[in-house]
Formats: sequence, C-alpha cells, structure tokens
Amino acid sequence: MNIPLSSIQLTGYAHGGGCACKIPPGELEEAVRGLTGQTHENVLVGLDDGDDAAAVRITDDLAVISTADFFTPVVNDAYTWGAIAAANALSDVYAMGGTPVTAINLVGWPRSELPLELLTEVLRGGMDIAERAGAPVTGGHSIDSPEPTYGMAATGIAHPDKLMRNDAAEAGLPITLTKPIGVGLLNNRHKQTGEVFEAAITTMTTLNKDAAEEAVAARAKAATDVTGFGLLGHLYKMMRASRVGAVIDHTKVPHIDGVTEALRDGYIPGGSRRNLDWVRPHLNVADGFSEDELIVLADAQTSGGLLVVGEVPGYPVIGETVAEHPGTVTVR
Repeated sequence: MNIPLSSIQLTGYAHGGGCACKIPPGELEEAVRGLTGQTHENVLVGLDDGDDAAAVRITDDLAVISTADFFTPVVNDAYTWGAIAAANALSDVYAMGGTPVTAINLVGWPRSELPLELLTEVLRGGMDIAERAGAPVTGGHSIDSPEPTYGMAATGIAHPDKLMRNDAAEAGLPITLTKPIGVGLLNNRHKQTGEVFEAAITTMTTLNKDAAEEAVAARAKAATDVTGFGLLGHLYKMMRASRVGAVIDHTKVPHIDGVTEALRDGYIPGGSRRNLDWVRPHLNVADGFSEDELIVLADAQTSGGLLVVGEVPGYPVIGETVAEHPGTVTVR
C-alpha cells in the first residue's frame, strides 16, 4: 500500500471519535439491565453500579483491578491516538485508586484500507504511555475490522481498604475535578477542520497517576473518571450509586483553551447532546442557565480527569455533595 502516512486522515475512517463513540448511556444501561447481582465473596466491585473497573480481593491487603477501554480515532496522528487511547484505558485503574501493573493491546484494523506501518505508530504511542505508567505491554489481540479501533485491557493493584469507588460518596464533602473539560468539542472541530489543539492533546495524554495518588493520600473513598458520558453523566452515576446529591458551580469548572470558540461555531458532538438528553431528568438547573453551558458540562470527554469526592490539593473544587435530592445534580 503506497499511501503516504502523513496524508492519511485517521478520523475520516470512523463514524465517531474517542469516547464520543460510546453506546449512549441510556441504551447501554438498558442492554445490561438484569445482568447485575452476581455474588462472590471476593468481588469487591463488580457490575452493579457501573463503576470504572472491577476489583477482586486476592489477599487481605491486595486487590486486583481489571478494566478494558478502546475507541476509534480521536485525532489524525497515529502515534498521538495510540497515546491517548492508552492513557484513557489506564485511567480506569487510577480512578479506582490503583496502580497499573500490565496492559494488553486491543486492536481492530481495516488492513485493506490502511497500511500496517500506521498501526505500528498507534501501538508505539500506546506502549510509550504504558511505559510512563510503569505498566509493561505484555500482549494483545487484533482483528480485521471495518473501522480502526485501539485500546487496552489493563490490570492494576490496590489495597482493598483504599479503593475509590463510585458508590462510596458521602454528603457534606467537596467535589474535585483534576482536568479541564471540553475535549469532545475540540476533537470534533479537529475531525471536521484538521485544526490541531495542543492543549487538548496535552490533557488527553496526561496520566491520572499523580491525581490518583494524591486523592488516595487524602483518604478519598469515592471517585470516577470523566470520559464519554461527560462531567454531568459521570457525576450523576456516582451520586445515584451513592444515594446522595451534588451541587456544582459551573463557574468553577475549568475549560480547555478553545472550547468557547468551538461551541460558538457549532462543533458539538452528537455524543454530548445524547449525554445531556440522558441526564437532564436528574438535573436541577438555576434559572437563566443556557443550553450551551449545559452542553459543555455534558461534553463527551476522552481521557478526562478524575472526579473525586473530597479535596485533592492542587486541583479545583467545583462543588459539594449534599444529603438532599439523592441521585440528583444541581447546577448553579
């Protein structure tokens, strides 16, 4: 195949990009309805509350964390896509308060459409991020597929008593967000125009390692990472699982540079609109709050930050948990 690698626009080979190509949250919950309730004495975190990863007790002081994440291209550069996908997959381990120890590649590749040299760059990007996390890539699986797809299955470890989970939030605590939001809007603009947003790439390739370690050191018990269901969607899931409510101040939520312009120019991903439609019945929104402001809060993120119930030094507090209106998010 004699296609110059630099001329290939990877995002053009997929109907969606990054975590915005997830099955919509409402549809996914319907699909897995009735599959919960499995019981095993050593399963600490399983299917019941849709947490970021599974956790299984091995010994009194060791739990194994298991997760997988993959998606279609979110940027056109192959190496960068691989790095973003790896950081995103490893984020689920960090969201549980764990340390990644190994990862395996998950690949779907249209071998008749795209050169394998490009796949090599994707895998190299993923391997470099895994190396940075201290989690060697030890294997993988690949298939010939209509769309390019890449991600990882990751394994981590944690102390059973120090797990952060999405059903452990308590009322009366601050809510911390460790990365700015808006990559869904910027990635959609990138796909349609080819513009590159370095600030978005930087945040997507930044591991949640430091944030997770600081959250565990602060004795946080509840956390999740902000990915395809957006800030509002993931916060709602955590509040619903924990049976408490949340109040957030939208002026405290940091945005990536360029998000306001992307919103103004209409580069709104379909996944972000679906997120808002799904979570809207569970929102209390202050009068005068615009639809555009809600869209940003529901924007489908890829490799987003951690949403921690508790104060994490060095990161912005965007709200607090409350006892009132359990399973509801109030936006003001």
